[in-house]
This record gives sequence, C-alpha cells and structure tokens, in this order.
Amino acid sequence: MTAPSPDDRDAVLDLADVRRTFGTHVALDGVHLRVRAGESLGLLGPNGAGKTTLLSLVTGLRRPDTGTVRLFGGSPRDPSTRAALGVTPQATSLPQALRVREVVALVAGHYPDPVPTPDLLDRFGLTRVADAQCGGLSGGQQRRLLVALALVGRPRLVVLDEPTTGLDLDARDVLWRELAGYHARGGTLLVTSHYLPDIETLTERLAVLVEGRLVADGPIGEIRGLARIARVRLRSDASEALLHDLPGVVEVVAADGPGARGTARSWEIRTRDGDATVRELASRGIPFADLDVRPAALEDAVRHLTGDPR
Repeated sequence: MTAPSPDDRDAVLDLADVRRTFGTHVALDGVHLRVRAGESLGLLGPNGAGKTTLLSLVTGLRRPDTGTVRLFGGSPRDPSTRAALGVTPQATSLPQALRVREVVALVAGHYPDPVPTPDLLDRFGLTRVADAQCGGLSGGQQRRLLVALALVGRPRLVVLDEPTTGLDLDARDVLWRELAGYHARGGTLLVTSHYLPDIETLTERLAVLVEGRLVADGPIGEIRGLARIARVRLRSDASEALLHDLPGVVEVVAADGPGARGTARSWEIRTRDGDATVRELASRGIPFADLDVRPAALEDAVRHLTGDPR
C-alpha cells in the first residue's frame, strides 16, 4: 500500500472525481477539490451550479454516485469523523421553545472540550438574550446563534452556507470578526455566499462551480484577474451613448440620479482596456473630472466565469 503524501495527510477535505445525479440531472460532474488544514475557501456559482449538493456530500447528508469524498481522511458519513466539523446551514432551524443558553448547552454536550457557554454568547453578542426562547429571536439573532453553534465544539473545519443572510452591519461585523479569529487560530473555512463581501472578507481562495463542473480554483487575486475588466469612474456631462462608444467599453452605468441637461454626472464604465478607454476619452476632448481607474472586481470575474452577460 502506498504511503499517503504530505498533501494527503494535510487534507481536511478531499473530493476526487465526484459525480452526483438526481434522475437525469447531473448536479456534480467529475469534481476534484482539496482543502488543506488552515485554508479558507469560498465556493461560488449561480443557482443550480451544484454548491448545495457539494456541501451535502461534505457534511455526510448524501453519498456521491461515483468518486470519493474524504473528510479528515475518513468518511463524512461516520459520526466520529463529523465530530470535528462545524456547520451553519442556509436555512434557519432552531428548537423554538428552548432558551438560547439551553440550545448552546445541548450542542456543547456532544463535544469533549466545548467553548464555555458564557464565553460563546459574549463573543457573538447574545448574552442579553441568553434566557430568551429561540422562537422569540430576530432573524439576525438566530443567524448569529447558528454560527456560534458551529464553533462551540472547537471544530477543525467550519462549513458556512450564506452565513450573513438577514444580518445588519453590526451583526455582520461580529460574525466576520469571530470567523476571522477562528481562521487566524488555524481553523479551516469553507464558505458559500451570494454576498461577495463575505467571500472577500473571510476567504483567500476561491472555487467556482458552473453546471456541476469546477471551472476555476485559485487565490482570489488570481481569479479576479481572469475577468480582464477595469472599472473607470468619473464625472462628466458626456452622454451615456458617447461614453459607451469609447474603445473596450462593456457597460456604462450612471452612479447618481438623472441630472439637468449639460450637468456633470457620476459614471461608472466597465471596460476591457482601462488605459485605451481613458486615452480615447482625453484625445476626443471629452471633459471629465474625478477620474478613478480600478482593476476588476470579484463580481466581474464571477460573471466572466459563469457566462453572466451583465
């Protein structure tokens, strides 16, 4: 028997040639994905791309049709393997009649060295609702509690599906801070979210699924560079049609409301060649001010990879 390589021993999660179908629908098709200890991976893709199916395999809820899924070197279907896994599902599901501290104590009781309940509640800003029934919590409070429960057992890997859904800015900052701290202490993160700031804040590597296939996997900066789109912001009284006629321009969007005729407006121009666009802008003598040229946003890269024409 061949000894495992250092990469194999370091793998927290390993999917090899995974295929999963539902009737005639192919949800995952030949997916290879490895997550090593201490990594933070964002999983993106349009609706129906296979993200939920992949997470269900990782968490042991389903089996692949073919290929293998290894979690900490074992089967995700094995309860002893899942003991080192923390999960926050997309759907909010808590026992409505139990009090917050009771739910935390209930979950903590399944682990040998859980985070003390008072400490966990304090970190997630839930101390003042510790004696409230879960059914009386706001959606944001329930979401914070679900993420707290994912961390109570000091897991090696945390899987987060849309972690900040329904949260206000302060609550989102609390979650970002706690998850960043978990990662800084050596924890491994797998995050899927339609809210791209979650991905950019919490993860360093990005995997993109399209129609069940992994179309990109690498550092976020590298993935962002695939878009080859720049964003040019400026103020000008030029018309949208005139700006759209500049070389390389893909889209022109007014960043403020409609102004009076001849009044300068704020524009954002998405272009395949920021330098060429700005040079032509100057050479035509089009008046402008407050010029700001930035590289592609992550949103542009995702649209490029998924074939979204917007």
